[in-house]
Amino acid sequence: MRELLRAYFCRRTLVSIYNLFFTLSRKLLTSFPLSLLMPKSNDDDVAESEAVPLLDLAKPSLPISFPIKALQDLKSRSYFDSFHFQFNRSTVPLRRDSDCLPNRPRVLVCHDMKGGYVDDKWVQGCENEAGFAIWHWYLMDIFVYFSHSLVTIPPPCWTNTAHRHGVKVLGTFITEWDEGKATCKEMLATKESAQMYAERLAELATALGFDGWLINIENDIDEEQIPNMKEFVSHLKKVLHLSTPGALVIWYDSVTVRGNLQWQDQLTELNKPFFDLCDGIFMNYTWKESYPNLSAEVAGDRKFDVYMGIDVFGRGSFGGGQWTVNAALDLLKRNNVSAAIFAPGWVYETAQPPNFHTAQNKWWSLVEKSWGIVQTYPQVLPFYSDFNQGFGYHVSLDGRQLSDAPWYNISCQSLQPLLEFNEDNKDIIQVTVDAREASFNGGGNIVFRGKLKGDAYFTTRLFKPHLQLSSSPITISYSVKSDETSNLGILLSFSSPSLETKSILVAPEDPIRRFDDMSLQCLTTSVQTVSEWTVHEASLVMDGHTLTEISAFCYRPENSTKSAEFVALLGHISVKDHVQNQQNPEILLPASSWVIEAHNVELVPGNSSSKILRVKLEWRQKDLEESAFTRYNVYAENVKSTDLRPRKVLEKPKSETVLLGIAHVPAYYVAELVVESDVKAVRFMVQACAEDASLGKLDEALNLLVDLEGLSVNHD
Repeated sequence: MRELLRAYFCRRTLVSIYNLFFTLSRKLLTSFPLSLLMPKSNDDDVAESEAVPLLDLAKPSLPISFPIKALQDLKSRSYFDSFHFQFNRSTVPLRRDSDCLPNRPRVLVCHDMKGGYVDDKWVQGCENEAGFAIWHWYLMDIFVYFSHSLVTIPPPCWTNTAHRHGVKVLGTFITEWDEGKATCKEMLATKESAQMYAERLAELATALGFDGWLINIENDIDEEQIPNMKEFVSHLKKVLHLSTPGALVIWYDSVTVRGNLQWQDQLTELNKPFFDLCDGIFMNYTWKESYPNLSAEVAGDRKFDVYMGIDVFGRGSFGGGQWTVNAALDLLKRNNVSAAIFAPGWVYETAQPPNFHTAQNKWWSLVEKSWGIVQTYPQVLPFYSDFNQGFGYHVSLDGRQLSDAPWYNISCQSLQPLLEFNEDNKDIIQVTVDAREASFNGGGNIVFRGKLKGDAYFTTRLFKPHLQLSSSPITISYSVKSDETSNLGILLSFSSPSLETKSILVAPEDPIRRFDDMSLQCLTTSVQTVSEWTVHEASLVMDGHTLTEISAFCYRPENSTKSAEFVALLGHISVKDHVQNQQNPEILLPASSWVIEAHNVELVPGNSSSKILRVKLEWRQKDLEESAFTRYNVYAENVKSTDLRPRKVLEKPKSETVLLGIAHVPAYYVAELVVESDVKAVRFMVQACAEDASLGKLDEALNLLVDLEGLSVNHD
């Protein structure tokens, strides 16, 4: 009892202190930061992290994600009237095989970072390359975005990236303490009002492209309103399942069926009525050793829908969380129930040594050792990854650096490799994703660094696909940057229809004579670029086989006597079938098949003789309601000539063309573009990017000229 009271007191006290601090901080917040192209975000600013900015959300401004704080705003649908609504839609659909949850113990991860909406609130990205990110999606099934606002809407960056990896994303509906009780009283006043608010939540999830809600009622409810609370939950599930197949409504173990705020820590007769009405229950994290098994018995054939909470900060959590989180995970796995990991941002918030990247990989390795890999990808072609983790120090395209500015945008994260963390053995080659080294595309790569002598070789997994192949040839390509003493190949593992295994090494040289375990080898054709990256490519036919693993293969060239450090960078890897490799019809669409417009154009004074241009760009494909693309590169170039007739971009010096940013919806807001006094117009270009990273030519890209001479200068 003493331990339970300690956990209860600690939790209630922390939330109360947080709410008090948040209320005070909102009163102090007087402005909203804007900068040249991307905002400079300070992730230590808790006051700014969750507060709705003090600006008119209906007016143009740098797109942000924000919560809904008042029941009236949910009722009135004011969110849809905000300037920011269209920017907050996720455009990456959930992977097709992920509609239904697997029939096994699952992993739910609940993100709670300093109240939410820190660097991730900047929809178009920000400049804080040290912002928080997650790249271990292969270890989870469900991702919940949590904060203490009434309606927490996941920023689209999380939904885009999670969907790309096959992970469902939920927002949070939470009511707390006295204010929460008043909110529930209004919401549950009648059966009709309960249904109406359920429909509002379902509408938000469907319109913004995420997969449902965590319902967290942390306050007492009048017992006579419990029937309407049940109606709210069941109606939300019903409407969501109709509008978004595979959507989820998960109940948090807090208020009981009698209306009392009384965490059960296990499935009991006091919370099971809510469990029966929804898709799962998230158990409070102060459970005891016997509770998982008892909960499984109560749940019966729905035991995998019981998610036992684990607080990574360790506050009253079984096993203590933190670096012993595997103690709770092991127990849950043995009892055949699911896990709900709360606040894995502990690694970041507490600055675990030696650095965030290493500590993050080490912590998630505990999850993998305990639970195993739960997501396999890719499962369809084309497959492409440049190992981008959603932040970096530069941006490259085909080995050519376009920008040297730091950036953060989790929507840009590509399919992540399943790298194994190895801290103990320093004698082997170390494998890390590194955003500081040169990149082939985007801002990431995989670095292989260590010792490799003579005929020795080193392999490590990159991906765990489940790709069933046909009689059509497949093309594998990858880019490498290394010296002549360090070679890197790609090892492909296949399973035949009779379950026989086969390995094929795709490599630029022939090391096969040294390795008896390699059954086949496929030599590549190789092209070196001006940036010292070499692109290797090979084709093969594996009719009826299933690609089950993609690994890196490090080796020295024949007769190499050098025993110095082995260093190689892997810039990207892609697998396409023959048709996809020949052409991408979507990319070949001419600019004439698109429409682009400028809205909310505004010119304001800048420093000295310069001016600042603000403009919202919107584009669409003719005759299509929804674009087939989920990513666009947005460029700008100054036009100083009075001759504003359209002409090819590449007829001008390349230095005048600047990458402004990346859009994941067919719109982009240019907030603070500085133009000098001699600039007559600005030409904007939008370059569509296909799923396999194919790009249209920049000189044929969709473009729009904004004439500045006809604009009046507004003084803010």
